[in-house]
Amino acid sequence: MGNSYAGLPKTTRFEEVLHNSIEASLRSSNLVPRPVFSQLYLEAEQKSLPHEGRLENEEDQEEDGSDSNSPPIPYQMKAPPEGCCTTDGFCQSGKDLRLAFISNEQIEVAPGFLLVGVKSPNLPDHLLVCAVDRRFLPDDSGRNALLGFSGNCVGCGEKGFRYFTEFSNHINLKLTTQPKKQKHLRYLLIRNAQGTLVKGPLICWKGTGKTTDACYLYMHCLTYLTLYKCSPLRTNEEIFIYVSDLIRSFANSGPPKKRHKGWSPEYSAAPDAAARSSPCALGIGARAGVFAKWGDHRMGKTCRGFRGHGIFPYLCGNVSDVIVSPLLQSCYKNSQALPRVYEQYGASPIQPLSVEMQILLTVYYLVQLAPDQIPLIEDLEQIFMKSWRDSHVTEIRQYQQVHTQVTPQALSQMQPVTQAQLPWLARLAASSCNDSVRIVESTSSLAEGLAETFKSLIDNRLTQTNFVIIICVSKLRGTESCVVVTGKHHARALSESMCTPTESFMKISSELASGKLGSLGAFFSSLCPEGDLDTLLDKFQLERNCFPNLSETPDSPKDPEKFSEQFEWHQVRPIQLAVARKLLSHVCAIADSSTQNLDLGSFEKVEFLIFVPPSDVTFQQIVLHLWSSGILLELGLETNHMSREGAEQYVVKLDSDARDKIDCFVKKSKLSPYTLFILVHDHFYSFHCKCRLADALLNCREIKEAPNILILHVTSFPFALQTQYTRISPYNEIHWPSTCNNDIDVYHENTKYFGLSEFIDSTRSGHSLPLLRYDSSFEAMVMALGERFPKLHSAVIRTYVLIQHYALAMMAVSGLSQIKKYTSVETLEIIQNLINSPKQCPNHHGHMVLLRIPSISLATLAYERLGQVRERLGLQQQFEIILGSPNSALNVGKHFLERLKTWLKIQDADWAPRTYLELEGLPCILIFTGMDPQGESLPRSLKYCDLRLINSTYLMRTALEQELGLAAYLVKSDMLSSKMGPNYLSESDPEKLSSTDNEDEELGNDGLCVLVANAWFSSHILIIRLIENSKMAMLASVNVCENASTELTFYPGCRHAVVSYSIGKIKQIRGKSIESSTYCDKPNNSRRFSKSTSSGSSSAQNSVISQPVRQCSRGKSLNHPPIVFLPKAVYDVITSVDSSGLPKSTSFLPHHLVNWASSFRPLLSKMMTCTEQSLYYRQWTVPKQSHMDSNNRAEGRTDNFHPRRLLLSGPPQVGKTGAYLQFLGILSRMLIRLMEVDIYDEEEVNLSKLFHHSTARWPDYDIMKTMPFDYTVHDPKFEDASPIYSEDLIIRTEEGPKRQEEVFLRCRTTRMRLSKYAAYNTYHHCEQCHQYMGFNPRYQLYESTLHAFTFSYSMLGEEIQLYFIIPKSKEHHFIFNQPGDQLESMRLPLTLDRNPDAIKSPIFTPTTGRHEHGLFNLYHAMDGANHLHILVVKEYEMAVYKKYWPNHIMLVLPSIFNGAGVGAAHFLIKELSYHNLELERNRQEELGIKPQDIWPFIILADDSCVMWNMMDFSLFLLKIYCLNVSLKYVLQHIEATSGITQYGLCGLRKWNSRGSSIHLQEPFSRCHLHDFILLNVDLTQNVQFNQNRFTCDEVDFNLRVHSAGLVICRFNYFSVMKKQIPIGGRRNVIIKSKVSDVPTTIPPSQYICAPDSKHTFLAAHAQLLLEKYLQYTSQRLFPLSLKNYNHPVLSVDCYLNLGSEIAVCYVSSRPHSVNINCTHLEFSGLLLYICDSFVTSSFLKKFNFLKGATLCVICQDRNSLRQTVVRLELEEEWRFRLRDEFQTANSKEDKPLFFLTGRHI
Repeated sequence: MGNSYAGLPKTTRFEEVLHNSIEASLRSSNLVPRPVFSQLYLEAEQKSLPHEGRLENEEDQEEDGSDSNSPPIPYQMKAPPEGCCTTDGFCQSGKDLRLAFISNEQIEVAPGFLLVGVKSPNLPDHLLVCAVDRRFLPDDSGRNALLGFSGNCVGCGEKGFRYFTEFSNHINLKLTTQPKKQKHLRYLLIRNAQGTLVKGPLICWKGTGKTTDACYLYMHCLTYLTLYKCSPLRTNEEIFIYVSDLIRSFANSGPPKKRHKGWSPEYSAAPDAAARSSPCALGIGARAGVFAKWGDHRMGKTCRGFRGHGIFPYLCGNVSDVIVSPLLQSCYKNSQALPRVYEQYGASPIQPLSVEMQILLTVYYLVQLAPDQIPLIEDLEQIFMKSWRDSHVTEIRQYQQVHTQVTPQALSQMQPVTQAQLPWLARLAASSCNDSVRIVESTSSLAEGLAETFKSLIDNRLTQTNFVIIICVSKLRGTESCVVVTGKHHARALSESMCTPTESFMKISSELASGKLGSLGAFFSSLCPEGDLDTLLDKFQLERNCFPNLSETPDSPKDPEKFSEQFEWHQVRPIQLAVARKLLSHVCAIADSSTQNLDLGSFEKVEFLIFVPPSDVTFQQIVLHLWSSGILLELGLETNHMSREGAEQYVVKLDSDARDKIDCFVKKSKLSPYTLFILVHDHFYSFHCKCRLADALLNCREIKEAPNILILHVTSFPFALQTQYTRISPYNEIHWPSTCNNDIDVYHENTKYFGLSEFIDSTRSGHSLPLLRYDSSFEAMVMALGERFPKLHSAVIRTYVLIQHYALAMMAVSGLSQIKKYTSVETLEIIQNLINSPKQCPNHHGHMVLLRIPSISLATLAYERLGQVRERLGLQQQFEIILGSPNSALNVGKHFLERLKTWLKIQDADWAPRTYLELEGLPCILIFTGMDPQGESLPRSLKYCDLRLINSTYLMRTALEQELGLAAYLVKSDMLSSKMGPNYLSESDPEKLSSTDNEDEELGNDGLCVLVANAWFSSHILIIRLIENSKMAMLASVNVCENASTELTFYPGCRHAVVSYSIGKIKQIRGKSIESSTYCDKPNNSRRFSKSTSSGSSSAQNSVISQPVRQCSRGKSLNHPPIVFLPKAVYDVITSVDSSGLPKSTSFLPHHLVNWASSFRPLLSKMMTCTEQSLYYRQWTVPKQSHMDSNNRAEGRTDNFHPRRLLLSGPPQVGKTGAYLQFLGILSRMLIRLMEVDIYDEEEVNLSKLFHHSTARWPDYDIMKTMPFDYTVHDPKFEDASPIYSEDLIIRTEEGPKRQEEVFLRCRTTRMRLSKYAAYNTYHHCEQCHQYMGFNPRYQLYESTLHAFTFSYSMLGEEIQLYFIIPKSKEHHFIFNQPGDQLESMRLPLTLDRNPDAIKSPIFTPTTGRHEHGLFNLYHAMDGANHLHILVVKEYEMAVYKKYWPNHIMLVLPSIFNGAGVGAAHFLIKELSYHNLELERNRQEELGIKPQDIWPFIILADDSCVMWNMMDFSLFLLKIYCLNVSLKYVLQHIEATSGITQYGLCGLRKWNSRGSSIHLQEPFSRCHLHDFILLNVDLTQNVQFNQNRFTCDEVDFNLRVHSAGLVICRFNYFSVMKKQIPIGGRRNVIIKSKVSDVPTTIPPSQYICAPDSKHTFLAAHAQLLLEKYLQYTSQRLFPLSLKNYNHPVLSVDCYLNLGSEIAVCYVSSRPHSVNINCTHLEFSGLLLYICDSFVTSSFLKKFNFLKGATLCVICQDRNSLRQTVVRLELEEEWRFRLRDEFQTANSKEDKPLFFLTGRHI
């Protein structure tokens, strides 16, 4: 609608609204109007804005005096910034703008801008001067003015004003109405003969012939209104809703709105307008719709057509030129299926778009196209989708919200456009497009309309028409339509886009073979007034032969060693290591998942095979990376550094020979089940016709089912693998991370990646030339030749023109400067830099120019032609021309080959470069051919990437981005200043020719080439910018010599005189120059610019080039990304954005091997992450039949992901190859790491005397009985425990006591590789363990039962009820009664049983907090032997242990023991085992078996025992061998000991790497046992574990067993290795306050308190607090005992740890117990812990105490404490005080322990 009524309510009369809209649309009736649906469906929806915003986003109103009846809009200017100038006639910066005062000043006007006089209401006698982009001004007839505004201030020089409102504020117009450029931009300003700026002609804002067209359009619109008003069922409101949308855009006439932010004045507005769409549009397609082609020799032109609605008529005649495409018809059909998306919400009354509406939308879409813009069929799909959605937005929202109260009758009653209304509405839409779209109405059939169209073609009545829409309305057949493309440019592009690249190449080859190129060459030669090019070349060659000094030959380096450099291709960057680690983490995630698809623990090494595209260069490139990385040596695949040829066996090209290599790979994987094979599929997107071969090889059954083959896809464009049928899980995708996060360098990279987005960003600033450009001169010549030669393929024309441009540029640079005007400025720039760059480097480093020619035939033609021109010009020593073909090796001339050898320090005479990377620094033109790039990397000396010949019609996202990926670059980030934008990275050499790129050629020649910043003169700093200032951007400051006089000149082609500036006495400013380490010589701090002219020319257009200090061009190229030249059509697509802010190319079909699943799809969002983009393509794309994943859906479920397949995606040239090679290395190291564990390796002291022969295999009971018991605890984990007094006590002299946590942290460990007999945790998943672990399908997780087992224990005074969780597979180990399956007992074997495949002793493993890391998998350790293993867990951990170990038997402790220590578990295990022994004796006694024949042993094993060893002594070699043996061997050996049932305890020593020889002196010891104990529950019936103990319970139990007279035997030949597990176990206990759950450090002194005090209670077991208190503070209780080892503390019936500085003498009060002789000892203290009745006063009186010795009596309550003191008559010899009574810091409900201290009298 018009701006006047933009904010009024909908109750406005429709006639008035329509009138105002039409009135606005007539302002430029002869111009290309702004179509209705370019606003509705191609642009983002605009919310209601304030007055200023509305005007800036809508068309400017006409000036005063128009016939509009719209009321004036009140306007209030925006408040000016504080402190700025507000004087009339001056800008806000205070600069005078009045024409009368600045008419004689030299005003700098940017190219494409005109000086315009602005009318100010406050200064009627003055005009204000401003510069306006001439594209936004009308021509002499008042036409062709773009909407919007672009202007610069001539006063302060500020540029880039995009809105006239903003500009009017800047120049202080002070308006009371909305600013309108039509009202205030009144006159053009010109200079008279005296050079004074004066008022020129009036700007014509109105065109002619407006009234007639206005009446015509207005009459048709009123007719449209009348038709709807005739219906009594419609109200004005309904008409407004359904009709005004069709008319709305006529309120904004003129060409499509363009808010241009670029720098090219020729940039068309239409492509950008076409690219814009609403935020809720569903995507823009890429492939252009090409239709029916009719070739009749009687016609003067060729036409193409769409097949639309209805039946297409039968065509006859020259049918060989007819191409019928159903693409448009398919588009129409897809739009009919849109409402099906909402069928899930129920029966939908929503109707699809009618045929008439589809045709009308098609007309609007074609009308808004620019003259050179090609229609895209998927653009039209998105228009249909948005039109349908907007017309049913209410219904869609109601169905999405599932509002049940909404009935179909309540929904809008929209009716489509009728058949009678369609033709005139279509004409109305096309009436103001300058006849570019014509509507033909046929009354009978489409054939009639086609005949009329062809007749018009013959009569040349369609010369200005690009599209003809034929509409046939019939009541019988309905509405039929067809679109005929009559524009030459459109018809050619659309017809060529129908062909695939392969078909296009065949056509090109056919045209070249038929000699059609001759006519093109003849015509091109006729355009040159200088004569035939070959003649000029011959003449020049003759002159060169007469004067040999005309051609310079570069001298050889004087000192090659000085300038030679070692080029590194395998340097690993931090981000590559980060990606490698991400790959490794994903592999570990696969192994850790519950699917058990990868068992990393079973692999010992890594091997790999890399698949690459069938390109020799890519193949050799990967081989080079592999050979340079050293990965083969690291993986152990090679023993020494082999040659590059040796690395080729690990890289395979996907060709016919690949099948044999993959078969060998699969066979090798089967023979090596313990090797992990990695199959790397590199550069997947480059696989075109080989996709079926890739499917046959990579998706074969052998590879998919192999458990030791992992597939890694590596690609820059993962879209082809992200489909609905993909085999890759989204969780297995690894995306290249961003190097920066919130402007912080996360990975500390010294390089910055410059990719597609950075190239696009360089086009969005007008301050300097961008890196992404197009050549307007080249495009104009191609367009002209295309119209003259319509039968030739456009690729042939474009290639021929570009070859001629290159040839002419070489001739111009060589001296024939008179013909430089026949080539483009861009091509001349390329050649001049190519030839001059080696002259600036002492080592002759130069630039590379990449010339991309996809067709091999055309590339060969270009190679031969450019080679001939180079030879005839004598430039064969200046630069090389190389043909880069996928299937051929590189051919480099001998001269340049010697240069490369010198630079690379290569001595091999037969060496030749095989990759483009090895061409680093070589000045050359690389003609890169092939259908698509196939992963080839280019050297860093690449300067220009010429992509002007890539296919611009068959557009796909992958195809475009991989072509542009050739220019991707890693710029040295240390050269980038934080203040420099992207444009500063495009700085080129000073000698470069000026280039205007997208401007007209005339503008290019007139453009300014030297920019002087006037504002900097005041600070005495002169910055000279020669368009692309190569070195200045790299300098922190510039030093200029004082009193310097500098001549500044324009570049060649400038028609202005040379401008000289004399700068006197410029202050020299000291600054630090940033220099590159790769420069061959250091640049001087001060520079002098001098003039030099090209040879052979004296005209005004001669090159005047500043010569800088000689500087290595390769060094500069490391800091600047290359410059890219694109076709105009591709440039428009890349630089335009859709409604989401992304480049339009991102919404194209992602790959030629996939299709869109539906037209009803959203657009990609700019805020989407890589993962979200992957999910988008997985939802909206399906693979074609030729895709390698096309058959994946038929194999089972829809999410049929391969479990061992990964996808690594990252931008082109970013370093993915180095990343996955590093991944192979760290994966190998991780596998070795997985096969290794940290084993405790701490030396113990054993001073046992020799009692057995050193070769004895079993102990002799009689000898063992005579051996004294070794009281010393040798296990290093008890180094902080109190030493046990004995006659042989040896005290270790170390520092003070250590905390238990510190003991753990400082424990010495050794890395040890796991053997095949190791115990494993839950992360081990080999095939052999599946049944043992319970992951076999036969043993499901739920197949286990819970059984209660109850027995009585007199000491506890109550029955104990335990629970067994018994899997079905382990029930044979138990006895159940038949009626109720009640658990009766656990089966025990007989003593005399000899089963080589079974272990007699049940194994009990107490564990807590280690459900994942506990070593409970004993399958390999037992070597497959049958055994009974029971996990003893606490009740609250039962569920988690059952989850991780479903096939293990579990003994669940009662809930009262949830907070207990390991002593409770040991106590219950022993009592349960003895009770079970009695049950089994009773049961088997009924079977005639004697009770003493039942096996009485059980095993108490720690959950960290990982491996077992045996030492062997070789008498022949006199050496000791430590052999790793299975646990089965160890246990069977011990169980075979003669008289084993006479031993109370048997065990093993703890392994250490330094104690082998010591232990062989005595193969058996009678000492303390830990960690792995065989316990005889029969003999130890009366010896119990202390169920309350947390620490040192094993030491306490060993002392009790010994004092009971039982024999303890340790087998020194065997050792157990304990793995360091940093979590769980005893460290799970945390002492914290009971008041707060916040963990705080509580000192041990706070563990006790006085009874009945208000002390803070602790949430910990009373026994734990007591043990910790005694361990860390016993020096306070026993001051006389501190380091007084000859006077130990007497501990009765219990061993408690009092710290390492206090010795403890253990004695037992039991009758007939074995105790140490204490008659001669005087004790420094007495410790009585919960004394039983065996402790009497008479017993205590046997011992002597020092005077002042300390007594500590510990009891369970205060009453027991007093009774004990009385019963033992302690007050007779000990003095007590009331304040010496304490308790643990527990509350009453936690049952604290009480103790009393006293002093000996």
